[in-house]
Order: sequence, then C-alpha cells, then structure tokens
Amino acid sequence: MITGAQAMVESLKQEGVSTVFGYPGAAICPFYDALRGSGIQHILVRSEQNAGHAASGYARITGRPAVCIATSGPGATNLFTAVATACMDSIPLVVITGQVETRLLGRDVFQEVDTTGAAEPFTKYGYLVKEVREIPRVFKEAFHIASTGRKGPVLIDMPVDVQQQSLPFAYPASVDIRGYKPRFKGHPVQVKRVAQAICAAKKPLLCVGGGVHAADAAERVCRFCEQCGMPAVSTLMGIGVFPSAHPLYFGMLGQSGFRSANRAVEESDLLVIIGARVGDRAVNSPSALEQATEVVHIDIDSAEIGKNLGATIPLVGDAGAVIEQLCEQKPSGVWEQWLSHLRELREQEPRPYTEKPGAADPRRLVEALLEKMEPDAVYVADVGQNQLWSARYYRARGGRFLTSGGMGTMGYALPAAVGAKLAAPNRQVVAVCGDGSFQMSMMELGTAVQHGVDVKLVVVRNNRLGLVREIQQNRYGGREIAVDLSGSPSACGIAAAYGIPAWQVSDNGSLGQAVERLLRTDGPALIECLVDPKEATE
Repeated sequence: MITGAQAMVESLKQEGVSTVFGYPGAAICPFYDALRGSGIQHILVRSEQNAGHAASGYARITGRPAVCIATSGPGATNLFTAVATACMDSIPLVVITGQVETRLLGRDVFQEVDTTGAAEPFTKYGYLVKEVREIPRVFKEAFHIASTGRKGPVLIDMPVDVQQQSLPFAYPASVDIRGYKPRFKGHPVQVKRVAQAICAAKKPLLCVGGGVHAADAAERVCRFCEQCGMPAVSTLMGIGVFPSAHPLYFGMLGQSGFRSANRAVEESDLLVIIGARVGDRAVNSPSALEQATEVVHIDIDSAEIGKNLGATIPLVGDAGAVIEQLCEQKPSGVWEQWLSHLRELREQEPRPYTEKPGAADPRRLVEALLEKMEPDAVYVADVGQNQLWSARYYRARGGRFLTSGGMGTMGYALPAAVGAKLAAPNRQVVAVCGDGSFQMSMMELGTAVQHGVDVKLVVVRNNRLGLVREIQQNRYGGREIAVDLSGSPSACGIAAAYGIPAWQVSDNGSLGQAVERLLRTDGPALIECLVDPKEATE
C-alpha cells in the first residue's frame, strides 16, 4: 500500500517524467513530500504562471507532455494564464493542482477555487479526483489525452485528503476512453480529392501552421512540397517548418508577415492549409478569400476546420499521416510560371534599416543573433514588437522558433526558454523580449541561476509598451496613454542583482560583438539593447 501522493509520483515515473515545474503550497504538500528523493527533478519557479510557460517550452522541444504544479486557490488561478496559452497553441501539458479536502468542497473555505470548472474553457479535459484508487487511471488517461489528437493541457485537481489516503498501486498498461477516439489518418476519399485539386490547380499554395510542429511532421511536409514542386508559406506558429532559404518557401503570412506571402495567398487558386486555424492575424478578410480561392483545410481537430475560413475540401487527420497519404498519390503540376512570379515578389520585399544615434536597429539585432547562433539553436520570442521583428527576420536553419501565438501572452519567453534549455541542454537557447515583457517574468532569472540553466536573454529596451504605442499612433490619432515605461529599472542592473553577466548595446556596429560575447559566456547572460522609442515594426 502507498499513499495517493506516492501514487502520483509513481504515475509520473511510469510516464517517463524526469523534470517537473512548480510552486508548492499547503494543499499540494503531500505530493511534494513524496516527490522528495524520487529522482524526478523539480524546478522551483518564482511565479506559478511561469511554471506553465516553462513546461510549455519543455514540451515543445521534447514533443512529449510536460508537467507543471501549483497549489489550490491563487496557486491554481495564477497558473491559468499559462494553461490558456498552452491550449491556444496546442501544447501538451499535464497540470497538477492541489485542492482543499473533499468534505470542504463547495464551502468557500480558505484557498478554495472551483479549479476544474474555472479552467474548463482552456483545458482539453479536467479531472477532480475524489477517490484515491482512481489516481493511476486518471494519470494514464491524462497523459494519453494531452498527447493525442489535437494536443493540449489536461488538468488533474487533487484534494489534499486524497493525496494522504492509501491504495494498492497498479498502473494501467493501456487506455480505452469511451468517446475519445481521435482520427489519425485522413479519409482515403478526401485525400484523393485533395490530390486531384492540387493537380488541377494553376496557382496552388501550401500554408503550414503550428500543427505541423505538433505532429513532428516538418521534414515530411518539406519532402511533399519538393516531390510535387508546390510553393508554401507559414503562419507565425509554422515558422521553422521550412528552412528560410528553401526555394519553395515564401515567408510568413498575416498582418505582420511578408507582403510577398500575403500576395501569394491572395493570388492562389488553391490554398491548402495544414495544422493552422487561420485566425484574424493570418487572414484579414476570409470572406473575400473564400470567394476567390478553393480552400483545402487539413487539421487533426475537426472543430478547427471551417471555423475562420470556409473549406471547400475538409480533411481531418494528423498532419504527418495525411502528408504521407498525399505523397502516395504523387500530385504534381506545371507551376514554373507561378513559382517565378512568387520569386519576383520575394525579391521585391522591402528591408527597412535605421541608423539613429544612441539606438540599435532591432532588425539588425535579430540578424546578428541568427548569424552567431548555432544552426540548431532555439530562439524564443516574447510578445510585442520584439515578436514581430523576430518573426520577420528569423532565419530557420534547423533550429526552433518558439513564441506565444494564439494567446499572445507577454512574459512567455524567459520561462519558456528555461524549459527549452532543460529539455535540450546541449543546444543554445536564446530568449528575446521587450522591456515590458521582461518585467513580467524577470524574477525567473533566479530560477535560471538556482538550477544552473544556461539560457541567454536579450532585452529590447525602448521604455515603451511599443506595440500598443504603435497601435495608438496608427489607429487613434497618435494619442498615447499608459505606454510609457520610463522609470523602469536597468535590465543590466536586475541581472547583476542575480549575479548574471550583462551589458548594454546602443549602436548597430556593436551588435555582432555583443551577441558573440553573450553566446560564449558560461551560464546565464543578458544583453540590454537600446532602440528608438518611435521604432515601428514596418
């Protein structure tokens, strides 16, 4: 016989979990007591939200569900933003929260929250465990649900008394959940229809999203395009599916994407979307596109097909499996004139650079990073202007580009980079954030130092909430309010307080040297890059 808390730890070990991210509290203390000496590494974050972001970074690099932990009440609610962020980007997490005793549920006692109810809109599934004997089954199902179909976060809410009760432990060998049978392969008839549509098209275009990364299908998608000669673009979350220099890749589409990519979408007569929800930031006028273009939408989640853009041919299935099926059909066409036109559009893409005294160009900063970083490095972009500069000027060469796409959560980059580095200790990991987002998660420098996580951080400082300021300039007559961050502490000073080497750079000529110094420094290090407060993303 073992306790429920010990059963939780044993269940994690059965699932091959070696690292978890969390912040303890009274209602989850039995679990933490059982975790001690288990061999599972616990990473103590400085805020529960960042446990979820760190787990997200870990999961995105390993491709397996990652675990984050919080206590009841405010511990759980602090975690919710990270859980919603993971849900929007289809990141597999198992989220463990403590809960008050079962006899006190629903009485509004100290630190009680209806965690499963509150989190229901942004979790794939949620369990409130009231019987200790259910722990092994619940954990087995949670990992299965998180990692199959459209991946996402699964919540396990554990009352403290259930953690203290005893059970004979036996971990299930398999899972059979009635009503949960995600489709993996695409329907053969629909696959054939898609292949025929590709062959008939004069201007076909493939649009890849984050679902391709989630399915670990990037190489297969590239091979498909090479096999049939079909051009491609990506959403923000699909960056990195194709190497940036690939002759068939024409950049990121959307409001902040490349004009050439958006023109390609507008002019195509067949748009094949795979693993993307094509929200408003990707396609600004879906009704016009529906009328002008035949749309194929391939997604593991049938609910996403047609949600934002009507599909002429819907196809439900895993991105990797469907692409393999399409390869077997060997679709092809005569598209050289179309490809030549797209190459001309790409060559006409403007490259604005600025030279301003006392300020570096953020575009040159991103390019300097990519020049010095190793090809398989992980680049983690936060949200705001830094995200858009990063996305537009990132050059994929075999590494990964991580960011918060669907939710656009500021403060994501640093904790996600910590998780990514722990998942891949032999790869360079660089986080890029603005001075606004840095102040939302700068406490995680302490996590990096405590656990010896060799993550590099670049803070793009303009003393503004830059993207909001830009929106106010463009849409509200230049009337600025609540975007001035003057008085913020020096990022270098904050880093120094944690014993982290840091330095400022404020001109284009010093960027290369500063980045090289950052990357060769042992342990965590930071650059504070000063940019013009009026610098825009276009």
